[in-house]
Amino acid sequence: MKTIKIKNVEIGAGMPKICVPITGVTKEDIISEANSFDSIPVDVVEWRADWFENVFDFDKVLDVLKDLRDALGDTPLLLTFRTSNEGGKKEIDDDAYAEFNIKAAQSGYVDLIDVEVFKGDEIAGHIIREAHEAGVKVVASNHDFLATPDKDAIIGRLRKMQDMNADIPKIAVMPQNKKDVLTLLAATEEMVSTYADRPIITMSMAETGVISRISGEVFGSALTFGASRKASAPGQMNVNDLNTILVLLHNALS
Repeated sequence: MKTIKIKNVEIGAGMPKICVPITGVTKEDIISEANSFDSIPVDVVEWRADWFENVFDFDKVLDVLKDLRDALGDTPLLLTFRTSNEGGKKEIDDDAYAEFNIKAAQSGYVDLIDVEVFKGDEIAGHIIREAHEAGVKVVASNHDFLATPDKDAIIGRLRKMQDMNADIPKIAVMPQNKKDVLTLLAATEEMVSTYADRPIITMSMAETGVISRISGEVFGSALTFGASRKASAPGQMNVNDLNTILVLLHNALS
């Protein structure tokens, strides 16, 4: 399996990388949080732009991105507009979603963008191609906040993302019970051992699924999300606690 190198971070090698989301509403809050990251363990920063109060004014988005890039230095930046259909804060139509992501990829300020692959093959494929043309990597994502699909369905979604040439397929599902968490972990292991030729990200959400956020090195998920100030999804651990557990597991597995 190939790894993905972004700046000085190699996703898919060694311990799962930690991504910390920024969920500030105002530019001041967003940049303030970014400036605090020197004191926490973070490999990748995700700006959840759908939380931003002026997200539909792209000049203001660019203004934030410029200052974020300066604040983060060499830390890779993932830009995500999570739509309301997949647990995000705002609605956006398909054409505007594509335009937002393509402009962001072409801005020169971001290293990765998140693309909700089930927006449709035409739209998602177009965004992926334009991002790659701009030299930006793509995390293709799918979030199911209602349930956990069966193992074959999870694998099928991840394989579809891979077939669409996303650099990192990602899926997050909601467990209704502990068996659902085992389904997600089994799907992760089978995807990695049988089908994947690139890193993948998987997680089972909420408190029931927390084990999936710390066991990536065992089952094959290459990146996990930890919260600094505010979690962007149910079940995210504090980033310092998350790092402690990941290091302990890595040392035990080495």
